[in-house]
Amino acid sequence: MASTSEHVELRDDLLRLVTGRLVDPLGILLQSEAAVAGVRRQLRSDAEMWAAQLLGDDQEQAKRLAIRLLAALYPSDEPFQPPDQWWRTPLGRVVARTVGHPAAESLSLAVAGAMLGISRQGVHDLVRRHKLDRHPDGGVTSESVRQRLRG
Repeated sequence: MASTSEHVELRDDLLRLVTGRLVDPLGILLQSEAAVAGVRRQLRSDAEMWAAQLLGDDQEQAKRLAIRLLAALYPSDEPFQPPDQWWRTPLGRVVARTVGHPAAESLSLAVAGAMLGISRQGVHDLVRRHKLDRHPDGGVTSESVRQRLRG
């Protein structure tokens, strides 16, 4: 069960991201704040609901929503490869826990460390102690990082 502070932090992060990446640009394109006013109102309640779903007990629902949010917020023809610090954001932490890395089965020690919030050396130690699985192509498996985050 997520804490209230985790829920509020995630809700606020979602509001900031969706507003900055989708709603504000739409207002600029349409040259009308009135045209997006309803979207802004709807977004406030949706962000509350999304945070609850992402942090809730239904892992399939959380996974589907996380993937939808990533597709909308970070559209690209290339696989999703966020910078390491992204994994420390509220949305990044939830994605790591619910989906793992959505575009990679094998993670470098640096990316795995960013997702886990530890150093590369810490990841190496977890691999050595068989707490994370090595990937045959090098690094560690995204699934073992996700499982570790899920506890």
